[in-house]
Amino acid sequence: MACFAQGSRSSLSYIEEVTFGTTPVGNFQNIPFSTHSLNLTKDRVQGNDLIADRMPRVDRHGNKQVGGDIVVDLRADEYDDLLESVMMGVWATNVLKVGTTAKYFSIEDYAADIDQARLFTGCTISGMSVSLAPNQMVSTTMTVVGKDMAISATEKTQTASAGNTPFDSYSGDLKIGNVASSTTSSIVTAVDFSIDNAFAPTFVIGSDTSECLQFGRATIEGTFTAYFEDEALVNRFLNETETELEVSVDDPTGANLLTFLFPRIKINSADVSVAGPESRMVECSFVALYDATEGSNLVITRT
Repeated sequence: MACFAQGSRSSLSYIEEVTFGTTPVGNFQNIPFSTHSLNLTKDRVQGNDLIADRMPRVDRHGNKQVGGDIVVDLRADEYDDLLESVMMGVWATNVLKVGTTAKYFSIEDYAADIDQARLFTGCTISGMSVSLAPNQMVSTTMTVVGKDMAISATEKTQTASAGNTPFDSYSGDLKIGNVASSTTSSIVTAVDFSIDNAFAPTFVIGSDTSECLQFGRATIEGTFTAYFEDEALVNRFLNETETELEVSVDDPTGANLLTFLFPRIKINSADVSVAGPESRMVECSFVALYDATEGSNLVITRT
């Protein structure tokens, strides 16, 4: 009996598409990943006839679309194309800002032990969430929306990943304060943020796959938790004070700094609870707004 497919024998790779939904010729780029949930789904179209024996006669497959998450430990170089996709921008002198240009990929999920490859086409990174906290890697979830899928025993030729070490929360820094004049903080214990472009398929008569993907605004929201040492963060919430937040991460080499700058955020809550006899915390939620100086509500800088 043949062995069942094992997660440990799986690989994930991509190639950028020139034409939406069409896989170009060339090598795919392998990417490290922890888990993924990429799948094709189909809507169901059912008949409406009422028949005396009560049993349905018609159940057909309708519109198709690709969706799912790719979970990774963020690291240098490996995901630069995918970051461009979620930001809808282009790296310029190692700086990436929110833009308006969609980027699409063909993504292959290959099960090496049973020689089966699922090829997802017309895919983009619709959203991304990042979690930074002590004693963990920088966990990142990329949400994929796409057009179609095929399965075959033909694996694409892959270019190996760069093999860089994941970012951690120890090799970096955090600054918070007034817009354009934030200072280093040693009281923030965790930062989580997400980017959502609201990509969705557009369907037309005569096709069961999307003609293109529509998108909405670049909504960037997050939370951070800090020790309750004074009134500063609570006052920023009470007084609706616009704030700058900057988080940088690195790997143990110290040579691959990646910085997330939110040049203008609005703190929308500052909850101070008592969870026990230990240190009290301030839990803040925020939304990132457009900053005229930076021309973006998020700026990513790589070293």
